[in-house]
Amino acid sequence: MHNSNQQHGTHTPGANDDRFKMTTSSLRRKLIEVSIPIEAINAESSRRKQKAPKGYPTAIHKYWAQRPVAACRAILFAQLVDDPSAWPDRFPTDVEQEVERQRLHRIIERMCLWDSSNDDSVMDLARWEIARSVAWGLGQEPPSKDDRHAILNFLETKAPPVYDPFSGGASIPLEAQRLGLRAFGSDLNPVAVLIGKSLVEIPPKFAGFAPVNPKSRVELARGASWSGRGAQGLADDVRFYANWMREEAIKRIGNLYPTVSMPSGSQGTVIAWLWARTIKSPDPAARGAMVPLVSTFLLSSKEGRKVWVVPELDDAAPNGYKFVVTTGIPNKADESKIRNGTKSGRGSNFTCLLTGSPISDVYVKSEGMAGRVDVRLLAMVVEADRARSYVSPMVSHEVIAAEARPDWEPDGTLPNDPRSFWTVQYGLNTYASLFTKRQLAALTTLADLVGEACKKVCADAELAGMPVDGTSLNSGGSGAAAYAQAVATYLALVVDRMVFYGSSLCGWLTKDNAMGKSMPQQGLAMSWDFAEGNPFGKSSSDITTCAKAVSDCLDEINCRSPGVVTQTDASRIEYAPQYVVSTDPPYYDNIGYADLSDFFYAWLKPMLGAIYPDIFRTLATPKENELVASPYRHGGSDAAEEFFLLGMRNAISRLATGNSAYPITIYYAFKQQEQSQIGITSPGWSSFLQAIIDAGLGVDGTWPVRTENPSRSIAQGTNALASSIVLVCRKRPTDALTITRAEFIRQLRRELPAAIDDIRRAGVGPVDMQQSVIGPGMGVFSRHAKVLEDDDSAMEVKNALAIINRVWEEIDQELDAAFDAETQVALAWFATYGFDARSSGELITLANAKNISSNALFHSGVFEDLRGKTALTPRENLPKNWSPSKDKTFTIWECVQHTARVLNAGDGGAEAAGRLVAQMGPASDQARKLAYRLFEIATQKGWSQEALVYNELAQEWPHLEETGTRVTQFTTQPAQAAFDL
Repeated sequence: MHNSNQQHGTHTPGANDDRFKMTTSSLRRKLIEVSIPIEAINAESSRRKQKAPKGYPTAIHKYWAQRPVAACRAILFAQLVDDPSAWPDRFPTDVEQEVERQRLHRIIERMCLWDSSNDDSVMDLARWEIARSVAWGLGQEPPSKDDRHAILNFLETKAPPVYDPFSGGASIPLEAQRLGLRAFGSDLNPVAVLIGKSLVEIPPKFAGFAPVNPKSRVELARGASWSGRGAQGLADDVRFYANWMREEAIKRIGNLYPTVSMPSGSQGTVIAWLWARTIKSPDPAARGAMVPLVSTFLLSSKEGRKVWVVPELDDAAPNGYKFVVTTGIPNKADESKIRNGTKSGRGSNFTCLLTGSPISDVYVKSEGMAGRVDVRLLAMVVEADRARSYVSPMVSHEVIAAEARPDWEPDGTLPNDPRSFWTVQYGLNTYASLFTKRQLAALTTLADLVGEACKKVCADAELAGMPVDGTSLNSGGSGAAAYAQAVATYLALVVDRMVFYGSSLCGWLTKDNAMGKSMPQQGLAMSWDFAEGNPFGKSSSDITTCAKAVSDCLDEINCRSPGVVTQTDASRIEYAPQYVVSTDPPYYDNIGYADLSDFFYAWLKPMLGAIYPDIFRTLATPKENELVASPYRHGGSDAAEEFFLLGMRNAISRLATGNSAYPITIYYAFKQQEQSQIGITSPGWSSFLQAIIDAGLGVDGTWPVRTENPSRSIAQGTNALASSIVLVCRKRPTDALTITRAEFIRQLRRELPAAIDDIRRAGVGPVDMQQSVIGPGMGVFSRHAKVLEDDDSAMEVKNALAIINRVWEEIDQELDAAFDAETQVALAWFATYGFDARSSGELITLANAKNISSNALFHSGVFEDLRGKTALTPRENLPKNWSPSKDKTFTIWECVQHTARVLNAGDGGAEAAGRLVAQMGPASDQARKLAYRLFEIATQKGWSQEALVYNELAQEWPHLEETGTRVTQFTTQPAQAAFDL
């Protein structure tokens, strides 16, 4: 994506060695303001969203809307590296600049891969490119490419530090560190601050330290050398002391977790107990029996090996029924009953197991609020003889679970926010009430052991030779006491991960045969049947598994440069002039971070309050100044929007005072319902942009960052938007002009066509076009001091967005007129009928309007003559041997349809499609544009399969052009060689 509205110039080498004093005329354009390989970045981001690899930083602790590290790493690199056009003395021609630009793209494509995270050969190259841009800006030569130490030292001392004022899950500062830069982050939320410290601040402090646990000390004493890098010593200690906590906990509460005698005679370990909530039946015929509220009786949905619970009436059993686990293949008549459990509809509507009478949601809620909900064991998941199996419930296990008595409970009451907290209406209105007594006993025991482990680590660290220094970690200490507190921090994160997988809101995943999470979405939802994991078993909730997840993250952290994360209100930050800002702020009303964080804060405060007294000084997470448009907190939607706009404007105004030599990058995420609203009426999006404009910033570009698979979304008919947009911003000049609405529209019509073409050439797919077009459109709007409406009032962002979208649509419609007549008729027909057949009269009317005969349309092969009816020729009916170079009635429509057919045919695929594109010559550009138009039409019509075809085709088009060129050159080389001979 090329942007032409940003003022830039060259810097005279040696003119000024102060890297933090640059005038407007010396601003150098950065790569992100011109072009980045967005497709490669999105592919890696989507890949890691679907399957996070071992050690991926998001596993350190649950947080919401964390940006993929691939995107953060690539955006930071492109934000700091100069575009070749910034150095016309070094890259004087457009061709040389584009060659250099593509070289930088290839570095990004390699660098953004997760597998490159600790590959020094790849990361050093990226670091050197940043150092080169910084050095050239200082009028110096960069350090040698082969001297890693010199590169890192240069970046740490001379490159600008990166600051993220809404650091959240700390992805941005972590990736800044990985690039060799000093990283600073802050957040109002204490849970986010703790995550940031654990990823960014603590690891560099103890980088390269050998573990201090007794086992490792013995090995080192025997002559073993410590060859670990980064935070691997910390990771080793976390694993060791988590295991020590496990053994100590078993001594104290192991009796609460009995084994199961198996038919083979062996003792099986219970992995999870599966429970159902029960309430008193409202039907008098049930005689006050407590009946189960079960969403499904299915335990495992694996084909051929399904497992389910069969409820059997039994007068001798408690409440007159019992549960029996069954394995096999249920018949179709029973399968529906099995899958639906005792539910009779949406929400909390059930059926009485004993009498079949309905149980209304009103009744369920009233019983819940009265505290009259109990539980009943449905089944047990047991591991024995190296295999897992499902076992019918045992009364002895229910009795033992009921006898659990925790020593303490977490404090806190859930907010009465029906948008994100759906347990309150059923009586689960405190954080303690979200756990069973046995879960509380296990978690409180392990939480207490964190403090005991801290003392043990300190003693062991002193024995290992660490300085006996009483300075705390929070005060900057780095001796034995501080190291022990660092290990304790990660042990607390281990326990908090157990909390995440250890509440009564965790469902059982029948497809995966595994534990669910307390918050699979951005809220606390009621779970009628839930899984209680064994903290000493082998599941997502046991301490060994949780410790492995945390320590694996530490194993992958190999950042040497320092980092600092503090608890700070973004609207009150005073930025030093050297900071480069990249940030991922809250998204209007999408997520109530503070309220959701209390679920974890209630456990973290007792464990770490003494280590971080400043972070955990409040009873709950701070909420008054949280920049989220929460109607329940601010007294309505209008007041919430006003609060958000004012706070975001203040925060962005402050970050705009940072390093003017570099653009600011700001992420904005869309939620599902914004698909139809984007750029037009979405209050979150327009309020966010309004805050940016009011803060004196201009939008220089927008990049759609995707973490979901667009093809899958389109095929399912769901939102296909990119997960977020990265806005590239610069400070608006103080002498910016004021223009009228009419002039704004004229400038859009003049500048958008070329910008749209650049966006497409940059590899942005059709699904992301609307988001991407906002960039150059808002660039026109935001580079002016004001755009005046007809009544001389200042135009608001939401009106500007509507105009940008309308002009974009007009440009696309004008593009239609540039196609050949056959394609124009086909496009008009497709927009109305798709590939459906209609009377020939319909086609004659369209053909006459375009001054072409229907016979010519049939002869071209675009339409089929169906004897009184007609239709567009289906792709599967198109001739297989078609060639653009041999078609005497060549049309752009055929170019697109044949290329789509060949690309998905499996007989040559991309190579065959590339040959067709190569033969199109200059028409290839028009064919690509038509693919975008067809996607837009198919999306508007709701034709998801057709939209999928054109989205894939448009995204692949640049690669098809490259493939076609390569294949054509290869096939012509032998002939040329023969000619030369």
